[in-house]
Amino acid sequence: MRFSEAWLREWVNPPIDTATLSAQLSMAGLEVDAVEPAAPPFRDVVVGHVMAVEPHPDAAKLRLCRVDVGIAGDFRIKKAKLRGIESFGMICSAAELGLADTSDGILVLPSTAPVGKDVRVTMALDDQCIELDLTPDRGDCLSMAGVAREVGVLNRVPVCVPPMTSVTAVIDDQMTVDLCATAACPRYLCRVVQGIDPAADTPLWMQERLRRGRLRPIGAVVDITNYVLLELGQPMHAFDLQQIQDGIQVRMAYPGEPLALLNGDRVKLREDTLVIADAQHAVAMAGIMGGAETAVNEATRDVLLESAFFSPTAISGRARAYGLHTDSSHRFERGVDPQLQRIAMERATRLLCDIVGGRPGPVVTAVSDPDLPKPRELVLRRQRIPQVLGIELEDEQISDILTRLGMHVEPADGGWRVTPPSSRFDLELEVDLIAELGRIYGYNNIPVTHARSAATTRAPLEMAFDLERVRQVLVSRGFHEAITYSFVSPQQQSQIDPDLTPLSLANPLSAEFSVMRTSLWPGLLQAARQNLSRQQSRVRLFESGLRFRDAGDGLQQQAMLAGLSVGPTLPEQWGERLRQVDFYDLKADVEAVLAASGCSADCDFIAVSHPALHPGQCARIERHGRELGWIGTLHPSLSATLEVPPELHLFELDTESLGGSLKPKFVPLSKFPSIRRDIAIVVNAAVAFDSVRHCVEDAAGELLRDLLLFDVYIGDKIESGRKSMALGLILQADSQTLTDQDVESVMARVVDRLATDVNAQLRT
Repeated sequence: MRFSEAWLREWVNPPIDTATLSAQLSMAGLEVDAVEPAAPPFRDVVVGHVMAVEPHPDAAKLRLCRVDVGIAGDFRIKKAKLRGIESFGMICSAAELGLADTSDGILVLPSTAPVGKDVRVTMALDDQCIELDLTPDRGDCLSMAGVAREVGVLNRVPVCVPPMTSVTAVIDDQMTVDLCATAACPRYLCRVVQGIDPAADTPLWMQERLRRGRLRPIGAVVDITNYVLLELGQPMHAFDLQQIQDGIQVRMAYPGEPLALLNGDRVKLREDTLVIADAQHAVAMAGIMGGAETAVNEATRDVLLESAFFSPTAISGRARAYGLHTDSSHRFERGVDPQLQRIAMERATRLLCDIVGGRPGPVVTAVSDPDLPKPRELVLRRQRIPQVLGIELEDEQISDILTRLGMHVEPADGGWRVTPPSSRFDLELEVDLIAELGRIYGYNNIPVTHARSAATTRAPLEMAFDLERVRQVLVSRGFHEAITYSFVSPQQQSQIDPDLTPLSLANPLSAEFSVMRTSLWPGLLQAARQNLSRQQSRVRLFESGLRFRDAGDGLQQQAMLAGLSVGPTLPEQWGERLRQVDFYDLKADVEAVLAASGCSADCDFIAVSHPALHPGQCARIERHGRELGWIGTLHPSLSATLEVPPELHLFELDTESLGGSLKPKFVPLSKFPSIRRDIAIVVNAAVAFDSVRHCVEDAAGELLRDLLLFDVYIGDKIESGRKSMALGLILQADSQTLTDQDVESVMARVVDRLATDVNAQLRT
C-alpha cells in the first residue's frame, strides 16, 4: 500500500513529522517499507500558458510556441538558438520532470492553474510517498480510510472523512441482477449512469493521488473507480452499458468458457472461477479483471457501475492460477469490509457526476443475507491479558483502546464482550483482541522482563536417534552435506522408482522440477554429476531431508538420510596407491552410521534387487525384519544415462526407524587375556557372511568378542558352487583366563552349528 502523506493529512493530521509518523506506523504493525519524495528535486519550473503554436521554418518535427509565463520571479533564462530561432525556455513533459516513466507530449495542467506560479506549488509536489508492507491479515489498511483510522487511534486525533452523501437518481433505468453463486458473492450492487462525457479529463489532483499510489491514470471513469479503491478500499468496476445484454448474472464459469481480458490475454476459464456475465457469456472475472468487450472507451456514453462483496475463498488463488495479480484481487483475497459497498457506490457516483457528468439511476442491490459475514461477539477475559502481554492494564485503558478501534464493548463477568467493526474481519479470537491492546498501548512501552519457568530441563534420551551425531560421523569420514530441491524431474524420478507414481505440482517452477521426490537419490545424483563435471574426481555427499509419497488418503512424508560415494577412497597422495571406492567402503560408512545410532546389532543386509541399483551389488537393510533402507552400486544403464562413473555407490536410510534402540549399558573391560582361533570353512557360494556370523555368535555366546572374515577363496581347490571363508574368532572371559579346554569346547560348538545351519565343512 503506497499513498501520499499530504492526502493522509487531509483525513487525519497529527502534530508529528514524517519520520515520527513512519516509526509510529511500523511500531503499530503497519511496517513502513519506504518513504520517498513525490517528485524529483527540480526547481525554476513555472506554469505557462501556450498562446500560439507555429511550425519551425527549418525543421519539420519542431514547433515554435509562444508562451505566457507571467512574472515568474527574479531568475533569468539564458537565451539559446534552436535551428536558427532564439528560444527562451523549454516546455516540459511529465517524463522530463520525473513524474512519469513515459509521456506523449507536454504536461497539460487545468485552465485554472495560475500562470507564472511555481509548478511544485501548483501540483503540491513537496510531498512524501509512504509505502507500507502489510501482513495478509491487515487488508483493512489497504486504503486511505484504513490508514487514517489507525493514525487517528494512535494519536488520539479525529479523522475527517470526506462527504459521502447519497446521489439521488434522476432516471429510472436499472439493470437486473441474478445471484447464482451466493456463497461466493452474497452482495452485488450496480447502478446505471447515462450521458457521461467520454472526453472529460481526470482532474490533476486525482491523477497525482493515483500516481503517488502507483496507479497509472487511464481515463476519467476508470480513474474514478481506482480512486475509490485507494480511498475506501472497495474495488469497483465500470462496464460499457451498451455491451451488456439482458441483465447481470453472478455465477461460476463454465469449464473452458472463453474470456478476453482487459490486458489483452484470452483465457479459458475453470469451473471454480467466479464470473460476472450477461445473458450470453462471461464479461468479467469477478474481483480480478474485467473483460475487453465491455470495457469503457472513448466512445462510451452510458456506464454500469459495479460494487460487490466477493468472498475471500472465492477469489484466493484464482488470479495466480491465470498468471494475474491485480489491485482488486489483492484486496478481495485478503478481505473487504462487507458493509462498504453502498458507501463506495455513492462516492463513485458523486465523483462521476462531478467529473464526467451523467444522469444516475437507482442503486440495484442483490443480497443473500445468510451468506454475508456475521458480526462476531468475542469474550475478553481480564485475567488472560497479563498472561499474554506480561503487564497489567487498567480497565479504563482496555475499554478506551477497544472503543477507539471502533469496537462495541460491554462489561461481562470477569471481562468484556467485544464486537469488532465489520472492517476488522481479522479479529476472530480472544488473543487477537489482546494483540490489539498491546499494539495500541505500544509494545515499546512494555518493560523487558526475563522469562521464568518452573519446568526442568531434560537431557536427550540416549536411545533416541541423534541426527547431529550422525552428521558428525559422516563428515569425519570425508562426506560433505548437501541440500537439494524437493522437486525433481519426472524422468529421473521414474528411473529411480519406476513402480511409484510421484506427486505432481500444480504450478511447477519448470518441467525439470514438476514432481515431488520419492527418494533423496535424484537430487544427490544431480549434485554429484555437477561436481564431477567440474573436475571434482572424489565426491562424497550426504543429505537429510523428506521424501514424499502418495499414501492414498493423503501425503506421506518420511525423514530420510541418503548419501553417495564415487572416486578414489583417499585424496591423491604419495604414500598410498589410489583405489576406487567400492560397495564395501560405503557399507562401512553405513555401518558407522548404524553404530552411532545404536542399532547396528539389530540390522541385516539382505541381497535383493532394486531398479536403480546394480543387480549384483545391492542390499536391502532391515531392522527386526522391517525395511530400514537400501545400499548398492548405481545400475549400469542409469549411470550411462546420467553420464556418471559406473563405480558410484548409494545408500538411503529411514531415520524414523533408526531410533528406539536399547539404552547403552556399561560393560567393564576384562582383565584377562583374549585368545584368537582361526578356522576355514567351505560353504555354498550363495551363503552370505551374515548367516555365518549369526551361527558363530549364537554358538560362541558371551565369550565371542569379535569375528573377522579375513579371506574368501573360490577356485580350483574348491568344488564348483562352493567357496572357502577364513574366520578369526576373538574369545575372552570376564572372570578368568580361558583354558585350551574352554576354547576347544567353544570351537566345537561353533563347527557343529555351522554344519547344521549352513552346511559348512572344515577346510583342511
